[in-house]
Amino acid sequence: MNNEKFSVKKRIKSFAYAFAGLKVLFREEHNSHIHAVAAILAIAAGFLLRISALEWTAVVIVIGMVFAAEILNSSLERTADFVKAERDDRKRDIKDLGAAAVLVCARTAAIVGCIIFIPKILDVLI
Repeated sequence: MNNEKFSVKKRIKSFAYAFAGLKVLFREEHNSHIHAVAAILAIAAGFLLRISALEWTAVVIVIGMVFAAEILNSSLERTADFVKAERDDRKRDIKDLGAAAVLVCARTAAIVGCIIFIPKILDVLI
């Protein structure tokens, strides 16, 4: 347990570190650009198709889930490279598992998007 007193100044500084991490993500992780485009398209579709508050909740949750998975995957990959520079089956497995987590989250987000948006698009077209 940390016996250090609560400090507003340190809490504000922790946000600065988190935003620095987001900056690294978007500067160095190219897949984050794909996720950002998908998120922007989903948000635009949500406004255009006037999705409900519950549907917005689902969209926001899955967007956050995909970005969180990408951030964690990037952290895992960097840690694996830092710990061991050489190729190794265990290191490969760690990286593959992290990538699989992102894939599962992205596929889940796509399924949620289909459930929400396809019926609304069909309503507009038919």
